[in-house]
Amino acid sequence: MTKQEAKKEILELSEKINYYNNQYYQNDISAISDHEFDILLEKLIQLEQNFPEFKFEDSPSQRVGGTITKNFQTVIHRYPMLSLGNTYSKDELKDFDQRVQKGLGGEDYQYFCELKFDGVAISLTYENGILKRAVTRGDGTKGDDITNNAKTIKTIPLRINSDHVPARFEVRGEVFMPRNVFDQINKEKEEIGEPTLANPRNTASGTLKMQDSSIVASRKLNCYAYSLMGEGLSIHTHGEGIKFIEEWGFKVSPTYQLCQNLQEVNKYIDKWEQKRLELPVDTDGIVVKIDNLQQQNNLGFTAKSPRWAIAYKYQSESVSTVLNSISYQVGRTGAVTPVANLQPIFLAGTTVKRASLHNANEIKRLDIRIGDTVFVEKGGEIIPKVTGIDLSSRKANSKPLKFIDKCPECGTSLQKKEGEAAHYCPNYKECPPQIKGRIEHYIQRNAMDIDSLGYQTIKLLFDTNLIHTPADLYKLKYQDIIQLEGFKDLSTRNLLNGIKHSKQISFERVLFALGIRFVGRTVAEKLALHFKNIENIRNASFDQLIEVPEIGERIAQSVVEFFEDPENIQMINELKQAGVQLEFLEGPDQQISDCLANRTFVVSGVFENFDREELKETIKNHGGKVVSSVSGKLDYLVAGDKMGPAKLKKAKDFGIKILSEQEFMHMINDQ
Repeated sequence: MTKQEAKKEILELSEKINYYNNQYYQNDISAISDHEFDILLEKLIQLEQNFPEFKFEDSPSQRVGGTITKNFQTVIHRYPMLSLGNTYSKDELKDFDQRVQKGLGGEDYQYFCELKFDGVAISLTYENGILKRAVTRGDGTKGDDITNNAKTIKTIPLRINSDHVPARFEVRGEVFMPRNVFDQINKEKEEIGEPTLANPRNTASGTLKMQDSSIVASRKLNCYAYSLMGEGLSIHTHGEGIKFIEEWGFKVSPTYQLCQNLQEVNKYIDKWEQKRLELPVDTDGIVVKIDNLQQQNNLGFTAKSPRWAIAYKYQSESVSTVLNSISYQVGRTGAVTPVANLQPIFLAGTTVKRASLHNANEIKRLDIRIGDTVFVEKGGEIIPKVTGIDLSSRKANSKPLKFIDKCPECGTSLQKKEGEAAHYCPNYKECPPQIKGRIEHYIQRNAMDIDSLGYQTIKLLFDTNLIHTPADLYKLKYQDIIQLEGFKDLSTRNLLNGIKHSKQISFERVLFALGIRFVGRTVAEKLALHFKNIENIRNASFDQLIEVPEIGERIAQSVVEFFEDPENIQMINELKQAGVQLEFLEGPDQQISDCLANRTFVVSGVFENFDREELKETIKNHGGKVVSSVSGKLDYLVAGDKMGPAKLKKAKDFGIKILSEQEFMHMINDQ
């Protein structure tokens, strides 16, 4: 291939990939399958490696990441990123409005209202339509250059395809981690025994400062643009700027509204107080700003914030109750978590009896004591947390709490690793909740999928000395089970059949089920695909393990240590004898048909013939795309029993076609 041929093909591939990216991330349209998209991207990357002179700075290959940034350069903002004044009161909002009236000397004005997303502010500078620099807010005057990481965020355009783009302009936005992505990361961290992340906002902030941009790419960050800045722009209002950046391909939350007066602003605030909880990202208030840019300029700034804008913050619902006691839970990896046992209280739609205290550091920070009246909120509107103490009601004889020093389950002295907040029970092999936790992990749906087993049955089998490792499940006999409390002939046979069927589970899921620390589902798939069988993984050296893409030193060391333990080797030998799949089998393409191609689905509720994950896989196997939230671009909502009323109402409001399980099955069976 000549250089000219290579350049031509690189440009054509880039154009195609950018088009498909835009269709997917801006319009929720899957124009081609993930497999076809990956082939195009791999071809582009290979061509750019062979002809590096044609690897342009706006190439879609930048989305993959891989650049290492050891030090983030400090950049002075061309336009300061000042913070907004805050208020929690509509009376103070009225005072703000009166100051605006006075400052504008009786001129007519309008407010532009938008939701205040709980993310990380970012400044994006474009020159001749190409993204040149992405900078964090920092202290408002200067921030960190995170351009390589920002390029991996697929909703941030690398090039603006328009004939009417200023030579230089700046777009402000909010980078955030969608709740469903955050929940999935935490679920995977729990599965591999890592401490979970605190909240989506902190996670997004930490992700943007990671040195390896390929890890940033895997975190699936998103970005809402909310402002256009620059010199010589042909715009007169903030709203006109929003229209421009929408046309240029930036993702703008469609929740904004132009309000004619303070009364309309208050209606907007009331409208979103509950409705905002349906959004895929956390919000903590409303930004109210003067729409006219000249009027903004006339009102000017204080030393810290603009006089033409204010943030109205929603109050987090908080209640007080009494701390009755603290209990300590031991997880599968031995991590000990303190839990506050509370006098039951109603909070944000549910009765709360317990709240996590995270670790010893949090107990010390709060100086929490038994009998205290504590304040409880729902972090991220979901998870109950203790946020403070009512010291005025503290009893005179209360005593400071001391974190336990022995495992509450087995009595082993706890350990605390340097640099970690959690205490651990090191009695990995004999501590009952760790043993039962490993078996629970083994049988879960994403691992061996033995749905006839649950926590109570595992506890019963463990307490009667029938199981101690996952391999013991395959030694169970009919007579062992039928004599147990609550078991009859049918339930016994169902349990044995469930265990028998798990022998057909693929090797990558078996590897995940083994519970090797730091080996989640994705890592297990990569190891299985690379090494093909359990023996090759067992015999792999540390250096051979870290050669596998995305396998770092910590994972490699954990795998080596797992296979150095004779008891783990014995368990694997027993699994092999039982007939469990310990070898990677190349399977056929799972695509069944394309009858659902270019159609998007949301799945909600409980179904008769599928669980939700199976239904989602079925949609994908027939060419459809599954999304998490209802929007006007959605094609179908597949509705099961007990689905959320808010999602159903939203679908009806948008006029979305609602399918029953039976209607969905007819849709794919009639093709």
